[in-house]
Amino acid sequence: MLKVFQTDIESEKLAVYALDECHLQGDDICSYLWGERQNREIIKVVNERDRQTYYGALNLWTQEFIVSPYSTGNGENTVKFLQEIKKRHPGQRLLLIWDGADYHRGEEMKKLLAIENAEKIPEEWSITCQLFAPYAPAENPVEGIWLQVKNFIRRFYHICTNFSIVKRLFQFFFDFKLFNNPNLKKYDAFAQLI
Repeated sequence: MLKVFQTDIESEKLAVYALDECHLQGDDICSYLWGERQNREIIKVVNERDRQTYYGALNLWTQEFIVSPYSTGNGENTVKFLQEIKKRHPGQRLLLIWDGADYHRGEEMKKLLAIENAEKIPEEWSITCQLFAPYAPAENPVEGIWLQVKNFIRRFYHICTNFSIVKRLFQFFFDFKLFNNPNLKKYDAFAQLI
């Protein structure tokens, strides 16, 4: 699909994003490690049910990463996030690549796509959605970014006395762009464009 749109991507008529959601929880500060059974380290987590959802989108051409907090992952918030992305690209079409979560295919998305793509042929749609293979999180480069931020937070478990600190560390990670961009070479068609 990326080869088909190569000219539009290079001329910036089309912005291509990989998207995913991260559900940060209080118990994300914990990790499993190998150790001696007799010398177990116990980390008390009093906020394991605290939760914050983040939507993330990686522009596969510019490598810019957009992250925004929302109350939960649902159709309404998905549409809000897509509108946020669309504002960054006036006059450009969007190609969104993501997983098959219900709210990516739900009524709110269908309404948005009907409005955005009304009476246009598929090659001229304002927003085109493409699914990653089912049950293949390794295909989505955003998953690797979420893993980096969670590992970053785990390194600071000793200061995470409440969930607001966990959220601040999460935001700090992205404010200062502490993540490594994922290797896009496995997307052979796209790697040729970069």
